[in-house]
Amino acid sequence: MQKNHPTNRGPKVVRKIKNVYPANRLYLVFGAIAFLFALSYYFHPLFYLSLGVFWLSLAIILIDLLLLFKKEEGIKVSRECAIRFSNGETNAIMYSLRSGLPFSLRIKVFDELPKQFQIRKYLVKSSLKGFAEKTFTIHVKPVERGEYYFGNLHIFIQSPVMLFSRRIIFTLGKTVKVYPAFSRLREYELMTFSQLKSAYGIKKIRRVGHSMEFDQIKDYVEGDDVRTINWKATARRQQVMVNTFQDEKSQNIYSVIDTGRVMKISFEGMTLLDYSINAALAISHISLKKDDKTGVFTFGSGQGAHLPAGRMNRQMSSIMEFLYRIQTNFAESDFEKLYIQIQNQIRQHSLIFLFTNFESVQALYRQLPYLRKINSTHRLVVIFFENTEITEFLKQDVRDIKGTYQQIIAGQFKREKHLIVNTLQRYGIQSILTPPALLSIQVINKYLELKSRNII
Repeated sequence: MQKNHPTNRGPKVVRKIKNVYPANRLYLVFGAIAFLFALSYYFHPLFYLSLGVFWLSLAIILIDLLLLFKKEEGIKVSRECAIRFSNGETNAIMYSLRSGLPFSLRIKVFDELPKQFQIRKYLVKSSLKGFAEKTFTIHVKPVERGEYYFGNLHIFIQSPVMLFSRRIIFTLGKTVKVYPAFSRLREYELMTFSQLKSAYGIKKIRRVGHSMEFDQIKDYVEGDDVRTINWKATARRQQVMVNTFQDEKSQNIYSVIDTGRVMKISFEGMTLLDYSINAALAISHISLKKDDKTGVFTFGSGQGAHLPAGRMNRQMSSIMEFLYRIQTNFAESDFEKLYIQIQNQIRQHSLIFLFTNFESVQALYRQLPYLRKINSTHRLVVIFFENTEITEFLKQDVRDIKGTYQQIIAGQFKREKHLIVNTLQRYGIQSILTPPALLSIQVINKYLELKSRNII
């Protein structure tokens, strides 16, 4: 929990005056007094009434100010949040307020939230009873990695008189780092290894064959492959016994992320690059849980960064930091350099998930020679993105010629994407065409499919 430290700058009296704000009710009171004085010009007896109301109002104003400044710290506040946020996911920030005054307060809370959130409004407007405590929580969704700075917390309080507001500033400055989406890793793990895969979108893949890594001999149960019956053990035990086999382990899984121009497109405020980084983290976590070795590549216009595949205890932390620090100027990507880098640095046959984007078949054909060369020595899966805005536009009803032409063009863009899938398939390259929001699930599904078919 962060401590409350009201700012303490400048002379005390000046500081108090700077933190006092007239309320709308005060202007109404003085407007009414001015009106009474104006009427007293025609009805002289009203002059004394107006004068009495004026002095009474001054007394009430003084009482209001005394109530507000009865204590130097009329209210105590704390802000609590995680030391790091998950990118693209909802993160909670909790505020606690405790009154140190014996009367009810009307409060407004304004926090200097990081500029990335673009929130410039009161977080809450409420009331707080004397010596009472109140907590509330807001939820924010970062859409880019990096450092987010939380500044001061401003609390505006009003006494029951409500003629003035007093601002109390709490210096709760704090920097929070936004990492790739780690908050859902446990959820993906449960989806993958639980019996409720279909409820979350994880497909149940029928296993084709099995690996030759022997596990154990067990009793036959309905559904076991009869080809695995161990006849010698069956004869000894006088009941049907079968051999079971383990998945092959310690295979290399690489996430290769394109940091070029095509990854700058954003959906729901987040770039394709950050969607890919989140998915790379998810598939790295799942593959490590499956006892495979996992690593990460980046490539762009120049030499990319490389984290070798491994499955040491600190590998997941290394991947998290590697993905967090990815920087790019979104220049045109060089697939030739990627091919050379893979040839030089990946010596063992590996499964490579290539996160990129192609908007046309012509764009694919320019890079296809390098993709085919990579696929000749490794198992390559090319991942690119469906334009969900075009998909939504195609569902709209149009009633004019312009809208009809626009839908025809949008349909051509959509067909281009499926033509890219067919082209890759024709050359024996696996592919995933997915909406950005479903990227992580789709990549996990493909990994489990390839794993079950033993074609990694």
